[in-house]
Amino acid sequence: MRNVSTRTQRAVARFNSGVMALRSSRLAGRFVRKHLIVVTYTGRRSGRTFQIPVGYRRRGDTVTIGVRMPDVKSWWRNFTGDGGPLTLDLDGAPSEGHAVARRDARGVTVTVRLTA
Repeated sequence: MRNVSTRTQRAVARFNSGVMALRSSRLAGRFVRKHLIVVTYTGRRSGRTFQIPVGYRRRGDTVTIGVRMPDVKSWWRNFTGDGGPLTLDLDGAPSEGHAVARRDARGVTVTVRLTA
């Protein structure tokens, strides 16, 4: 019998691949990019580089990412404490930033301050 977490990880990987393809499509890409950005970060422990699509809100130089179902996701944990650097694909160009994750009674929010 397969490990449930392995199945879940594979399903999430397939879903993320589909979303990334939609972001690149001529037909739906413009709409999808208004609501989803791609976050690129390096894992604290693994040192590996990851890219994931996430929903976001932007106000000036601040991007806010609400993490849905945070207990089954691990990416946001790379930004707890003092946080860490990441890159966002905003407006079709990479934007560098510093992200900090905070957990409260409502869930997890990752706040990104964009740098020059």
